Amino acid sequence: MNQANQANQAEQADRTVRGLIASDCRRYAGAATPSAVIRTWLTQWGFRYTCLLRRAQSHRRGIAHYWYRWRLLRMSRRAGYQIGYGAGIGAGLFIGHRGTVIVNGQARLGSNVNLAPGVVIGQENRGARRGVPVIGNRTWIGAGAVIVGAVHIGNDVLIAPNAFVNVDVPDHSIAIGNPARIIHRDHATEGYCQHPVEPSDPDEVFTVRDGGVRSRDGNTRMRDGGARMRDGAVR
Repeated sequence: MNQANQANQAEQADRTVRGLIASDCRRYAGAATPSAVIRTWLTQWGFRYTCLLRRAQSHRRGIAHYWYRWRLLRMSRRAGYQIGYGAGIGAGLFIGHRGTVIVNGQARLGSNVNLAPGVVIGQENRGARRGVPVIGNRTWIGAGAVIVGAVHIGNDVLIAPNAFVNVDVPDHSIAIGNPARIIHRDHATEGYCQHPVEPSDPDEVFTVRDGGVRSRDGNTRMRDGGARMRDGAVR
């Protein structure tokens, strides 16, 4: 009976991984047919890397575990991507070009996230924001952007190139500059997060409201009495 359960769990895990890989392919090619998967694998380093990452995350022990981790290490050295083995990543991850991309192994990314070269999603080791980011669905993160600490980035958010973000960013926003200035913008990622796929988790899981952040237990809490609005920006 235990062997049958293990075999069933392995089959379900494989279906889940194949579904995630197909969703990643759709972000690049707009389709996930066998020919599209092969073509995207041959031409897109980002897709090649995330395929290996998805497979590595689905094998927690045994020969396959070490095989995929070794292949990931080799790919990381060639392409520059460094996504922690334990990172939670939803459907439809898109890495646009070769170049350094660093994602902490405890970070959580929603679905339809775009990562550009030079992006760092990292940990803060002390202070009120000690921890790692949670990033929502349909988030476009531009080249050189840095997101650090236990901050929550909402849904439909555009992080501009070279922005430094260590504050919560509400849904439907643009974060620009260092330190980041938050500007409300409906459909902020329209035209940026192309070929979106069905998200692994609904937007409600990641929602960040103006003046408050959705906490890890799903409740909304206020920070510093709420953000002040001035000139269309959250201060």
